[in-house]
Amino acid sequence: MSHLLGLPHHDGSEVYVGRGTPSLGQVVPVRIRVPAAGAERAVWVRTVRDGEPRLVEARMARSDEHERWYVADVPVHNPVTSYRVLLDEPGGYRWLNGRGVHDRDVPDAADFRLTVHDPAPAWMDTSVVYQVFPDRFARAGSPDGPLPDWALPARWDDEPIGGGPGTATQFFGGDLPGIEARLDHLERLGVDTLYLTPVFPGRSNHRYDASTFDHVDPLLGGDEALASLSRAVHRRGMRILGDLTTNHTGAGHEWFARAQGDRASEEAEFYYWSEDDPGYVSWLEHASLPKLNYNAPSLAARMVQGPDSVIGRWLGAPYSLDGWRIDVANMTGRYADDDLTHLVARTIRATMRDINPDAVLVAEHFHDAGLDLAAGGWHANMNYSAFTRPVWTWLVDPGSALGFLGMPVPIPRRDGESMVATMRDFDSTVPWNVTTHQWNMLGSHDTARLRTVVGTRERVELAAGLLFTYPGTPAMFAGDEGGLTGTNGEHSRVAMPWRDIDAGGGPRWDAGTFDIYRSLIAVRRGSRALREGGMRWAVVRPDAVAYLRETLDERVLVVVARGPWEGVDLPRHLLAPGALPENLYGGGDLEVGTDALRVGGDGPGVQVWRLA
Repeated sequence: MSHLLGLPHHDGSEVYVGRGTPSLGQVVPVRIRVPAAGAERAVWVRTVRDGEPRLVEARMARSDEHERWYVADVPVHNPVTSYRVLLDEPGGYRWLNGRGVHDRDVPDAADFRLTVHDPAPAWMDTSVVYQVFPDRFARAGSPDGPLPDWALPARWDDEPIGGGPGTATQFFGGDLPGIEARLDHLERLGVDTLYLTPVFPGRSNHRYDASTFDHVDPLLGGDEALASLSRAVHRRGMRILGDLTTNHTGAGHEWFARAQGDRASEEAEFYYWSEDDPGYVSWLEHASLPKLNYNAPSLAARMVQGPDSVIGRWLGAPYSLDGWRIDVANMTGRYADDDLTHLVARTIRATMRDINPDAVLVAEHFHDAGLDLAAGGWHANMNYSAFTRPVWTWLVDPGSALGFLGMPVPIPRRDGESMVATMRDFDSTVPWNVTTHQWNMLGSHDTARLRTVVGTRERVELAAGLLFTYPGTPAMFAGDEGGLTGTNGEHSRVAMPWRDIDAGGGPRWDAGTFDIYRSLIAVRRGSRALREGGMRWAVVRPDAVAYLRETLDERVLVVVARGPWEGVDLPRHLLAPGALPENLYGGGDLEVGTDALRVGGDGPGVQVWRLA
């Protein structure tokens, strides 16, 4: 077999499970696709109910000369119901789970999951997220009055300091009115969700060290500037998300000042204190970021619970944020023998649901977020593990010496099998309705720039091809669409080169890359299968991958190759009867034979084909 489509398959999409969120006690029919060449004597679905495995026999639903479909009734007895498929075959049995088909026993970690927890709001199904670091995006004017004592002024075209003194204090002066004045750029690109990194005042350009949560930084234009930006975004039919650190405040925060001044104060209970210098617990031992203690009885009401909390207030008018991204969400509520993360996340979600049921809650979690994402708190995660990291390893410039996302090693160059195995490993740890809303990224304000990682526009196109066709929500860092560069998170926070952008391109802006992003976003918007469809891997080779995205009414084939590769024949029945393949992106050839579709192996490049 030269492709993977001859294997049994299941995922959580509408083709296999239907649409909608089940309720506790509901029985959900789950369907399994088995190729006609399969030798199964019976198909069973293994569920885990109250911690104990049970087997439900699947019945044949329909069959033809190409495949057989089985269906089994799975009771949703627990809030998260895990299941996998047992294939009874001559000579033994095989398991089908989220990582694929196995002829050995496997642990439960990669089982499929039904969950009663509401998924992200429906608008996230079609969303493309655009991340803006306010100090570096655009400025409408110079700040009124003198700059604060921490600020190190920079000219707009200066290079960001990438490490050492001045990294966190170099001040470019971008502001919220500047962002509002440049919303046409976002609309022209095709994005519809603006995500702002923190807007509260602090003593740094990144503002993750908030000194208050009650006001927008005057350097950004103050409260009215955020209200005005929100109105302008919503008038265009777009949405706007904020960024909040629930794990810590700044050392200059008003709560912390009161806590240090009066250890008998209510605020003193908001923090963890220590006998060691500096006398309190902080984020990764950075004294400027004291850690919040959610054992404090009144901290939840201040921070996360109810309409008057920080979470609640900024969702209401006139700011009307459409959701939050939570900084270091994986650490919130966790310290030593405290593990309150899930409680905090569910509290935030309940607060948001009461104020705006359509608000979205996204976590930052750089590694394995599986256990946190099934608990009914975060809707989705910034998907470094299942997307950013594996894509980087496949497309990294072979000569690159860049560090690998905080690890003391360079980015390794790996083959397509490694990339796909990593994607499947991490995707399989979360329910499908989370996978379909994960924020897939090729970089962020905390990483090197994509163009620096991969080296060429051609490889940027390959990465973007994956970004806009893979299950999940595409999320991009402002400037990647024009090929901006940077060697690490701080160095990547380069100011947008508006003179070059307005001129249609220039030394600091690659108009060709912009056209690639704009075209791929349009392809995604024109295909429900690419936005909401299931996922079947078809080809996994060292230098090429191909997969199908499928809904009940559409099938799309995506082929991404980093170099020349040997072509492959796919089943002819993938093409709808009487139809011809429709090329949605990339050109190339998809040869239609009597019994097969021949996917060429010229590469490199991206091809997207509608088959049905």
